[in-house]
Amino acid sequence: MFIQTEATPNPATLKFLPGRAVLGEVDAIEFRDRAESEGSPLAARLFEIDGVTGVFLGSDFISVTKADGEWQHLKPAILGAIMEHYLSGEEMTDGAPDQYDGVNEFFAPEDEETVKTIKELLDTRVRPAVAQDGGDITFQGYRDGVVFLHMRGACSGCPSSTATLRHGIENLLRHFIPEVQEVRPI
Repeated sequence: MFIQTEATPNPATLKFLPGRAVLGEVDAIEFRDRAESEGSPLAARLFEIDGVTGVFLGSDFISVTKADGEWQHLKPAILGAIMEHYLSGEEMTDGAPDQYDGVNEFFAPEDEETVKTIKELLDTRVRPAVAQDGGDITFQGYRDGVVFLHMRGACSGCPSSTATLRHGIENLLRHFIPEVQEVRPI
């Protein structure tokens, strides 16, 4: 098995590409600590490595976030854990849906069409590009012209995430939806 790695805009996160599907029907799942990883044998294995502070499973990639330490020291252990997981034949997760998809979304009923358009733009134009960088951005809410987004994986804590929100996503949404005035992370 050959696992490729890619740097992400977030220096604390590295993207691993196993050349196989990581998740099936679920878009992406984020594990922010060891306690959350109980539903994923792979995430649990990765959290056993000293220095790993976050695991994000995408459709065909795994993003790992570190607290400290150098990638040259962590990378072999992470590659070994990923390879060991695939060789074990275990499932990636227990099948539980992502903890953010549709949970606690907020918007007024009269904004339903606007929200539908926001979600469509995010799904077709933003999320595929962000996945290339090892992360994900999902809709959380819309109120008074402000779109609230949840940043996950490599996007969470990334130094360039503010620029991505302001100059990329905000401009895109404002172009197609004049009612949108601002985009904020949650």
